[in-house]
Parts: sequence; C-alpha cells; structure tokens
Amino acid sequence: MIRTGKPAAAGNQPVRRVRTSAKRAGRGSGGRAPGSLTYGALIAVLVLALAATGTAALAYGSVKIPPAEVFDILTGRARDPSPYRTIVLDVRLPRVLLGAAVGAGLAVVGATLQALVRNPLADPFLLGVSSGASAAAVSVIVLGVGAGLATTVTLPAASFVGAFLALLVVYALAREPGGGFTTSRLVLAGVAVSYILSALTSLLLVVSARADHLKEVLYWTLGGLGSARWDMLAVPLAVLAAGTALLVALARPLDLLLVGEEGATVLGLDTARFRAGVFVLASLVTGVLVAHSGAIGFVGLMVPHAARMLVGAGHRALLPVAALMGAVFLVAADLAARTVAAPQDVPVGVLTALTGGPFFLWQLRRGRAREEAAA
Repeated sequence: MIRTGKPAAAGNQPVRRVRTSAKRAGRGSGGRAPGSLTYGALIAVLVLALAATGTAALAYGSVKIPPAEVFDILTGRARDPSPYRTIVLDVRLPRVLLGAAVGAGLAVVGATLQALVRNPLADPFLLGVSSGASAAAVSVIVLGVGAGLATTVTLPAASFVGAFLALLVVYALAREPGGGFTTSRLVLAGVAVSYILSALTSLLLVVSARADHLKEVLYWTLGGLGSARWDMLAVPLAVLAAGTALLVALARPLDLLLVGEEGATVLGLDTARFRAGVFVLASLVTGVLVAHSGAIGFVGLMVPHAARMLVGAGHRALLPVAALMGAVFLVAADLAARTVAAPQDVPVGVLTALTGGPFFLWQLRRGRAREEAAA
C-alpha cells in the first residue's frame, strides 16, 4: 500500500517554513506580545512620558509658567482670570497637540514604509513624500488656489496628491526589474525627487508676486508648529486616528512582507495590490500632517528603529509604541526649538534634521557592515 500522508507533509514543508519565518518576523528579536504585562507597562510609561513632556511644553518657553499653574488651568481650578490662561489654552496647547499628532503620524508612516519596501532607511522625508506634500502645499499658497478653503480643504487635498505622486515616482525609479529594492537605489531616488521638488518650490517663490510668500514657504520647507490653532486640529487628529487604526489592523500582512515578496505571495498575500493600497493610505496621512506642519524630517526614520529595539518587528505591537514615541520625540523637539534661542522660535525641522542626519549616517554604516559580514 502506498501511503500519501508523508509526501503530502513533505510537499507542505516550504509553506510551513515560510509561515514559521513570518511568525518569527512578526515577533522580532526580543518582541513582546501586546497582551503581556511588559507591553502594557511600556505603553503606560510612554503615556506618562508624553504627559510629562506635554506639561513641560505648556510650562516653558519665552514665558515660564509654573507647572502647578498649568495643571490648575487645564483642570479649571486656576484663579479667574489667570494671566497665563490664554498662553496655555490658546497658544501652547494646540501646538502641543499638533506636535503629538504629527510626531505619531510620521513615526507610524515611517515604520509602515520600511516594511513595504523592506528597507530600514525608508521614511516620508527621505523618500520624497514630505517634499511632495510640501511642494503641493506651497503651490496652493502661492497660486491662491481655493484661498477661502485653503486651511480646511484645498491645502490637505493638494498635500495628499503631492505626497502620493512623489511616492509613486520614487517607487518607480527605485524598483528593479525583479521587483526588489536596494538601499542605494531607494535613497538616490528619494534624494533626487526631493531636490527636484525643492527646486520647484523655489521657482514658485521666485515667480510669486507677493513678497510675504517667502516666510510662508520657509515655514513649509523647514517645518514648524507655530501656526497651530484649535480650528485646524480636527482633520489631522481624525486622519491620524483612522490611519493608525487601519495600519494596526493590517499588521499581519505587513509582517508577511518582512519575509520577502515570494514568501508573502506563498502565504496568499497579493503584494502588488496591498502595497498600492497602503501607499495611498501612507500618502494621505503624510499629506494631511505636512499640510499643517510643513516637512519635518527624520522622525519617521529614527523612531521606528528605537521602537523595534523595545518590542521587536511585529507591527501589531510596533505601531502603537512608535506612535507614542514619535509624539514624545516631536513635542520634546518643539520644546527645545522654542527655548534654545528664546524668544526666537527655531523651526522644529531644523532640530530634527540635526539629530536625524547623524542617525542616518549611522544606519548607512551599519547597513554596509551587515553587507560585508554577509559577503
């Protein structure tokens, strides 16, 4: 009698090996399951760190406010009228909330793009996504398209279109005939597209008939949170919440991409369609955030790497941690930007570039060391 059980099991070995690799990729080295006490404690620590950083950002600046006074104002127990109420509630609190939203969103998008293209150097800034969104936003400002709805409708919509088109161009330039990516091609394509978009932004400024466009364009190219107002927070917060929830729901297919294109296809993932959908979502989140903050670089590069060191590569655990760490980082960076040269307000994008540049070079050196070790 011929037994068919053994051959069938042997025939399934490649699929089983791919599934095992996918599970290992999802857990990552040192990864912790989201339901464990350790993961919950980490989330609690990050929430407390965000609350502490936010309180410091509300208390310190060109005008120093006692933290106890800030707490009383937020809880409604401050003496009325408090001389600091307007500063805390109308000036600094919207700025802190916008910084937290932008930092969280850029970190989540950066972690997602790194999985989509399987490259640790991918982030919205280096891939030209932020530059595309910024160039589109500047075009709307300079050309006066939909001036009455620029803040609420036209600006976010144009930024999304610019971010998506820039990402498509970089994706097409970096993609090899076999469908893969290399670090050098991806980085070179992103840098080239960013330079072209920066030149386009400069050209729009040169041909502009209004001299005050210079300040606005500098804001979009350097990145800043100084224009935050209560009436502009609803859209970025809503897009951040919805986008993060969708990406967390897509954690398993994102984990599958970590094992490679072929392995993900074996496990039933339509990689081309999935990448296209997530590219659109990442561009939407980036475009809306950049429309309100300008192009803030390197947050999406540094924070996901730090988060992976804590929870591993599994995206169900990684994305919430990256979001909280990104929020803490950008709020702290904006606080430093407001205080390092007070009363001068330094664009927060300058500080993130100063910290992100060395980190980027370290990642390049680390990647080359891995390639040499593999050879």
